[in-house]
Amino acid sequence: MSPALGRILVIAPHPDDEVLGCGGTIARIAAEGGEAHVAVVTRGCPPAFTEEMTQRVRCEAKTAHACLGVRQTHWLDLPAAQIAQTPHSTVNAALQALLQEVKPDTLLIPFVGDVHMDHQLIFLSSLVAARPTQAHYPRTIMAYETVSETNWNAPYVTPTFVPNVFIDIESTLDRKLEAASMFGSQMKNFPHERSIETLRALAIVRGTAVHLRAAEAFVLLRNVM
Repeated sequence: MSPALGRILVIAPHPDDEVLGCGGTIARIAAEGGEAHVAVVTRGCPPAFTEEMTQRVRCEAKTAHACLGVRQTHWLDLPAAQIAQTPHSTVNAALQALLQEVKPDTLLIPFVGDVHMDHQLIFLSSLVAARPTQAHYPRTIMAYETVSETNWNAPYVTPTFVPNVFIDIESTLDRKLEAASMFGSQMKNFPHERSIETLRALAIVRGTAVHLRAAEAFVLLRNVM
C-alpha cells in the first residue's frame, strides 16, 4: 500500500482528529516503511483554552504520533474554534506553504460535512492549497471520518459521508487504539463516541462492508494516475 500512496500528509483541524480518522492507516504506512506526516492546524488559545490545556493535548499528540510512527508533526498554530473568524486567505496560505514544504503524494483531509466549522473550512482550504496548477501537487486526495463530527451532520441537508475507499487496518487497529488512549484529555468512556470501544466498533463495521476484519473508510476526492 505505501508505494501506491507515496508520502502522505494528514491534515488534522485539532489534535486527535488524525488518530480518530486515520490512525490505523498512518500506522500501517509507517510499518511498511512509508512516510507519514501530520499537520495540526489549530492551537487552543485563551480564554477558551488555558495554556496548560493546550500544552497537555500537544504532549498527548506527540506521544500518540510517536506510537503510530509519524515521520514529522507540523504545528500551524491557527486559533482553534476560530477558523471562521480567520481570513480564508490566511488559512489557504498556511496550508499551501505546508504542502510546498512536505510535497505529499497523498493528502488526507477532514470531511466537508463535519459538524465542526473548523473542519469544514479546513477542508476547503486544503483543496485550495492542493490545486493541480502547481509544479508539485497531491495526486490523491481523500477525506476521512471523525467520530462525533462526521456522524452528527444533518441527513439530506448537509453532505453525507459515503465512503468509496477502504484501507485494511487489521494489523494496526490495536496500535491505533493505543495511540487514541494516549489522548487522556479527549477520550471518553463508552458509550460516548470518542471512546476506544466506539473506534473498534467503527473499524469492524467499515471492515465488514468490504469483507475485512477492520478498516478505515475514506471518500476519494481526486486520483491522478
